[in-house]
Amino acid sequence: MTRNNLAGLADSFSIDTTFVLFFLALELGRTADLMAFDTFLLSVTTLMVMVLPFFLPSESEPPAFKMWLSGRISIAVVGLVVGFAFQRSIGVLLPDFLKFVPMTALIIAAMVSCYFQFYGLMKLRLAK
Repeated sequence: MTRNNLAGLADSFSIDTTFVLFFLALELGRTADLMAFDTFLLSVTTLMVMVLPFFLPSESEPPAFKMWLSGRISIAVVGLVVGFAFQRSIGVLLPDFLKFVPMTALIIAAMVSCYFQFYGLMKLRLAK
């Protein structure tokens, strides 16, 4: 990718955090246990990743908050359902070693998202 393509991707409004939200919800659905502490922590993190990217600095105009949040909620619900179905299919339809794929995809998506966010912050220059 060229520098102009990266700048265009960094300017888009919260596309990279959408992938992080999906894979985080997928991991939450895969590991969901009703009264576990790690489920609580994953739920809080999912809620934060769902709402807080709206307030990230961006050069593009943010959409209406209600419409944006409803889209993010639908992405999280799809991720939860796919994660739950993924957990049920491990060992039955899929081999056991594939149970680590959602967390691996989450780590990669988070690294790419951090790169885009830091690129967007480093692009800002102080006024002289």
